[in-house]
Amino acid sequence: MPSYPVNHSLYVLLWNKYKPVLVKLMRDAAEEPQEYQFIAHEFRDLNPKERGGHSFTLEAHRRRAQNNIKMSVVAQDLLEILIKSNTAYELMEEAMYEFTMDKQFKLTVTRHEVETATEQEEEAAPVENETKEEEKESA
Repeated sequence: MPSYPVNHSLYVLLWNKYKPVLVKLMRDAAEEPQEYQFIAHEFRDLNPKERGGHSFTLEAHRRRAQNNIKMSVVAQDLLEILIKSNTAYELMEEAMYEFTMDKQFKLTVTRHEVETATEQEEEAAPVENETKEEEKESA
């Protein structure tokens, strides 16, 4: 029996169709998590034999998935579309976004703030200064 290659771009056209909606959800997620109800047949018609189902969680930040999405072609194709969108790319540079689709095809988009290296250094600096002051007082 011949083995056929898996079409890894199966959902790209579908996600591309919804790209404006996805970007709006990402922008609006700054205030609170956003939800969007997809129509089940759009996903099922593309791949009715999807073994793992169509539900997934994708945590995306700076052009990369922060979690393992190797088992979800749906999530991989979503990330591909997000990277190609200038606006989505810029938003993912600022924060991490969590995209979760449940078994009822409801997508939830949540924005998570990410500390930058500069912010981490600023938080650590007062601790270092306090230590130096304590050393001077004890000398």
